[in-house]
Amino acid sequence: MIKIDIVADIVCPWCFIGKRRLETAIAMVRRNVPEFSYETRWRPFFLNPDTPPEGEPYLPFLEQKFGGRAPVEALFERVRAAGRAYDIDYAFERIELRANTLQAHRLLYWAQQRGNADALIERLFVAQFQRGEHVGDRVTLIKIAVDCGYPANELEAYLYSDEDSDTVSEDAQRIRAMGIRMVPSFILDGEQIIVGAEDPTVLATAMLQSLDAR
Repeated sequence: MIKIDIVADIVCPWCFIGKRRLETAIAMVRRNVPEFSYETRWRPFFLNPDTPPEGEPYLPFLEQKFGGRAPVEALFERVRAAGRAYDIDYAFERIELRANTLQAHRLLYWAQQRGNADALIERLFVAQFQRGEHVGDRVTLIKIAVDCGYPANELEAYLYSDEDSDTVSEDAQRIRAMGIRMVPSFILDGEQIIVGAEDPTVLATAMLQSLDAR
């Protein structure tokens, strides 16, 4: 079994593509090694750590960051083009708020104490980039998690507390201390780091190398 840590932020569009590319890479590895097994763990990264807890208008922030509407639209089109190959239809026009993702990362941390959270993060990416839902809002996050089969009463008690906030923040700091400044990044067995939403062939080759090294 290979342990795959995926460093990501829910508001990073390339992280959604990175998830799909990882899935493609895993299928490629299994064609060579049918018995291949893996375990994923999603690790927190704060792309915009200065985002207010309530969020802030999405498009004005991007226009200021990238120098106007035209560069932002060009960026959107590059992401859309990359996403189409993996059946991702981005709807950036639906996004109203730039979300603070601490609560979403806490939710992922909580879910991963109970098992695999791949389905949950898929739903979070869909919420952010296809439905325009506010993934920094606790009520929205509870609804998303309930849709994925998690119990509402436990979620409410957890998300309306500060439990694990420090744990998640400290993990994000450890990630940056490793030198990771770009997401998505993939860490194989705690050692090999692949930075960026790489082509599935690159990820598959890295996983096969990890298997061969054993």
